Amino acid sequence: MAAPSACGPALSLRVVAECGRSRARACELRLPPGAVPSPVFTPGGDPQPSQGVHGMRAIPWCLPALSPLAALGLNLGMFSSPPQGPELIKQAGGLHGFMNWPCNLLTDSGGFQMVSLVELAEVTEEGVQFQSPYDGGQILLSPEKSIEIQNALGSDIMMQLDDVVSSTVTGPRVEEAMYRSIRWLDRCIAANRHPEKQNLFAIIQGGLDPALRTKCLKEMTQRDVAGFAIGGLSGGEEKDQFWRMVALSTAHLPRDKPRYLMGVGYPTDLVVCIALGCDMFDCVFPTRTARFGSALVPWGTLQVKNKQFAKDFRPLNEDCSCPTCSRYTRAYLNALIRTDTAALHHLTVHNIAYQLQLMASVRQSIVEGRFPAFVRDFMGTMYGTPQRCPAWALDALASVGIALD
Repeated sequence: MAAPSACGPALSLRVVAECGRSRARACELRLPPGAVPSPVFTPGGDPQPSQGVHGMRAIPWCLPALSPLAALGLNLGMFSSPPQGPELIKQAGGLHGFMNWPCNLLTDSGGFQMVSLVELAEVTEEGVQFQSPYDGGQILLSPEKSIEIQNALGSDIMMQLDDVVSSTVTGPRVEEAMYRSIRWLDRCIAANRHPEKQNLFAIIQGGLDPALRTKCLKEMTQRDVAGFAIGGLSGGEEKDQFWRMVALSTAHLPRDKPRYLMGVGYPTDLVVCIALGCDMFDCVFPTRTARFGSALVPWGTLQVKNKQFAKDFRPLNEDCSCPTCSRYTRAYLNALIRTDTAALHHLTVHNIAYQLQLMASVRQSIVEGRFPAFVRDFMGTMYGTPQRCPAWALDALASVGIALD
């Protein structure tokens, strides 16, 4: 029997340049709203509102100035809130209309929330039965329902519903989840009502077991989906395990499809995983760290509320041209953060701008054939000298031909 197909004419990938000394590549991903140059970081909304800041509220507010190419919608949240859920959003023209967002949108499937709601959820072959965090009612999220919601949301990239287990889990549950994710992928493919304009990505599972992950890669790459996500990582496992599973996955993924590493947003992780062959990333890190008063800078982070910045009239980063750095000083943000949640929005703007600029700089270095030199400069700025970067990063980079010692 032929493997099911989910890939319509709405997505194409062109490899623009490749690094001869690593797996890093610069691509152009074409979607209906426009082209997405990669490597690309997809800002993610933090699902836990705090002090008036919420990623899905802050992102549309700041992005007209930053003009990123994609934003992450939280499917599970849209399922239950607003009260009329996806039908209300559908009436508004999908998330594009609801958020007044003309660019590309990616939605998740709700699978990741299984981990956070594990005490309230029961996973069966049919789907995930869980208690709504909004009204306490029982909800069944099946592969078909997940795709139905994402079709209503009108996202340009949709994720399959996968059976998610924490990366620290071992034993038979990991194998069960891997095989179930393959079966659920086929159900998601069959349920997609708009394959000509909404692109479905498979999610590779298998935990930290190389044999299981390789089996999942072999099975899922037989499906004609639009792209592949590397899932089940960045959940508390050792970094040495993390990078090896990323490298194993990219080694088996097709060259002509985008490779999306889910839940990764620390700058060092981004640079290393680009070297390992990943194209796309998402994480709530820049919005969440802003919520705690931290600004991302090339040499690490600034804790803006610290006393040392009370009389510092420089921008967060003198080399940053984001709206926050163009208008406000560290001293102003230090004073504002004590009394006004607007400071956290300003930090969100800056942090997203930092991640997007980092991706643009990486891409330019690949196109210009100087990616290894970029990595050396990045690590030197971040850690003082390139050799002082984490041992796992040194090992990962050396595995693809970039030596920093």
